[in-house]
Amino acid sequence: MDQMLTGAFIAAERKRKGYTQKQLAEKLGISDKTVSKWERGNGFPDVSLLLPLCGELDITVNELLCGERVSEEDYCRKAEENMVNLVREARESKKIVLSAMVAMLVIVASLPLFLVAGAVQMDNGIRVLLVVTGLVVIAIGIAIACILDREAGAYECPSCKTRFVPEMGEYIMGPHTIMKRKLKCPNCGAHRYCKKVLTK
Repeated sequence: MDQMLTGAFIAAERKRKGYTQKQLAEKLGISDKTVSKWERGNGFPDVSLLLPLCGELDITVNELLCGERVSEEDYCRKAEENMVNLVREARESKKIVLSAMVAMLVIVASLPLFLVAGAVQMDNGIRVLLVVTGLVVIAIGIAIACILDREAGAYECPSCKTRFVPEMGEYIMGPHTIMKRKLKCPNCGAHRYCKKVLTK
């Protein structure tokens, strides 16, 4: 699912119905900031709001997921595409969660080694061994977390909207925020901050 496309569709259908963001939000029992977030493509409605939102906008869930009106002849095909995308996104989001869990476990596993090495009286050789072991655990954990995160979903070029999985070297060296990484698009060659998306 393309959150930007869905957001633009929600905005268009809301305006077609003559609702302000605040009016639609009141009908759904949420804040107008939430509606604004959806319409900007910075979020997606919670599953519990899909049917009420679609009811207010006189659209189907299938149309909401597609981000466009769907003709009757295309309805089944689009529904199948949406189901496949939902399953794929669920699988990819599990990889991201697993990546975060690995990173946390690495910290939890290596921290006692550093604490013991710094706080307990011991031979310097053992102290060095504990510190080196802690660093190896961190290095292995970061490598596993990077592999899992890189393979989960893809990155979308803001210039041409191409979705791609970067090479590992480019992934590691690319400056990043939580959901964006500076990468070179293989399609248009732009070197920009690309957004992490769950579908390839």
